[in-house]
Amino acid sequence: MSQTLQTSTMINITLPDGSKREVPQGTTPYDIAKSISPRLAEAALVAKVKPLGASAQPPAAATDGHGNAPASMHAPQSKDGWQFADLSKPLEQDIELRLLTDRDPEALEVYRHSSAHLLATAVLELFPEAKLGHGPPTETGFFYDFYRPTPFTPEDLEKIEKRMGEVASRDEKFQRELVPREEGLARYKAENDFMKVHFIEQFTKSGEPISAYRNGRFVDFCRGPHIPSTGRIKAFKLLNLAGAYWLGDEKNPQLQRIYGTSFFNKKDLDQYLHQLEEAKKRDHRVLGKQLDLFSIQELAGPGLIFWHPKGGIMRKLMEDWMRDEYLRRDYSLVYTPHIFRVNLWKTSGHEGYYAQNMFTPMELDDADYRVKPMNCPGHILIYADALRSYRDLPVRLGELGTVYRYERSGVMHGLMRVRGFTQDDAHIFCTPEQIEDEIVGCIDFALAVLKAFGFEEFNVELSIWDPNDKKSFLGGDEKWELAIRSLENALNRRNIPYKTIPGEAAFYGPKIDIKLVDAIGRRWQLSTVQFDFNLPERFELEYVAEDGTRKRPLMVHRALYGSMERFFGTLIEHYAGAFPVWLSPVQVAVIPISEKHTEYGTKVWQQLKDAGIRAELDARNEKMNAKIREHTLQKVPFLLVVGEKEAEAGTVNVRVRGQQQPEGTVPISQFVERVKRLIEDKSVGLTAST
Repeated sequence: MSQTLQTSTMINITLPDGSKREVPQGTTPYDIAKSISPRLAEAALVAKVKPLGASAQPPAAATDGHGNAPASMHAPQSKDGWQFADLSKPLEQDIELRLLTDRDPEALEVYRHSSAHLLATAVLELFPEAKLGHGPPTETGFFYDFYRPTPFTPEDLEKIEKRMGEVASRDEKFQRELVPREEGLARYKAENDFMKVHFIEQFTKSGEPISAYRNGRFVDFCRGPHIPSTGRIKAFKLLNLAGAYWLGDEKNPQLQRIYGTSFFNKKDLDQYLHQLEEAKKRDHRVLGKQLDLFSIQELAGPGLIFWHPKGGIMRKLMEDWMRDEYLRRDYSLVYTPHIFRVNLWKTSGHEGYYAQNMFTPMELDDADYRVKPMNCPGHILIYADALRSYRDLPVRLGELGTVYRYERSGVMHGLMRVRGFTQDDAHIFCTPEQIEDEIVGCIDFALAVLKAFGFEEFNVELSIWDPNDKKSFLGGDEKWELAIRSLENALNRRNIPYKTIPGEAAFYGPKIDIKLVDAIGRRWQLSTVQFDFNLPERFELEYVAEDGTRKRPLMVHRALYGSMERFFGTLIEHYAGAFPVWLSPVQVAVIPISEKHTEYGTKVWQQLKDAGIRAELDARNEKMNAKIREHTLQKVPFLLVVGEKEAEAGTVNVRVRGQQQPEGTVPISQFVERVKRLIEDKSVGLTAST
């Protein structure tokens, strides 16, 4: 009697150190972790897997962990060929495997996704009438949207956070379940959970099972993955409530969004919460009002900035610095109109691809017009107004041009997200041989901006196309290879570390994003350098090459402040309103001790003005200490107190911002030279002396 020997299909697992393991098909990442080390199995949170030989490509599904489509809510999936996976996921093919623990920052994304489920579990246990929206991880935490007729209160948040702790202590396993699609739909329809019904109908296929995750009695429609159990979530905090319209449409029901954050340990959480407290103190909206820098007027409309005199002088300093640098770096200054005919936007492609972000057309007697959302088509028309020779290139056109974009009311935020703003916009037209040097020049310029305004740290990202998704990007392989290589070479020539992000390029070309790091460690996206294949083709731009033929120039978009408004808001928060002397709207306040010292105070004030120093004379009939306190709150760098002794000696008593005690008495001429040096050097500190 013969017997058939049953053998398991074997697969190969490649580990980060290059070693390989042959294991039966169906082995899980947890099994492999346990075979390596019980300690690793205990510490592992999630796996990353990549099929052997697979090229970088995005995940098949373009939805978030709860079936939601917007890229900003994307599930914890990678675009470099790697994908997150549950530790319990059976492995079915040869793969590369990475096991992530709390020492791997990447794992924090999945950890926060699981934290969102912890929040949803607690909410439904306390408020079973609530309906679930979606709950993705974010860069700094997580949120979950709920529909509930009764608004949540701050007291409710305290109860929810306490219950989250109880759910975590129960150490419930996150388990993936496959549910027949019709069964899942029927369940959510019966519970009147219109949001989950929408996600299933929109983002799953008929006849295919849907993915759900269970922890305890809580079940959520979710693609995952998750960490092993709720007990692995050690440090979390609910932060605030906000409103959010279902699907972002004001006509739909308003949801309640609960924001939270979580970290691997309490130390990191406490550090982040401290940063949030610091951020509140630095809020540019609060300081903008306190220091009388800018306002947003309800009568005029949201997202439109009014620069007050003090903010206006700072804007002038920023604009003057930028224009001076334009000229020093061989840019030509140009100015373009605020509105163009709609036909121009059709040629540029904005009418087809960007219309939802533009204000509606204005019907005039000769044509329909739109206010411009960007300056590039205007610069292109200037370039195209005359036939250029290769000897004329590169052509660098720079403008501080005001543009207008339609932002929904729910997303606007002080100076950071507005409807009208001014870009330090420049466009460079050059030959293929010149492109790399031009990119290097843009990078050098961007770093000069950071240095001039006191930013010491920055991160760089290079966003490139996904060659497996050519429908989303213009231009063929040859153009993209040239563009990407040029950007990479430029960064390497300056020895600048960067992170490559596949699939995140603009549709018309790759880009470099330079993200500055502020005084409390937050990253701000401001400077960008972008390669463009699209507009030169659409506008049929040409230059006469050395051999007499007509060729297409290459084009670079470049904005270094990003916008005057956003950069100004970042400056306010970076310095907490205590600006360097050269940027301060008032550099010195002169305070006579009493009315009889006003004459000498006026003399001192005039000397400061004659030296080009922005000074105020506070000759009000108020107590000296009250005036000192007021100018201190206005964060004026230097206060000069003058009385009888100072008048007789021709001196001033100097008080320096941030110092508890007066610095001392010095001759007025010595003080003037000190301030002039600080202005000329664009020094960040105030303590430099003669």
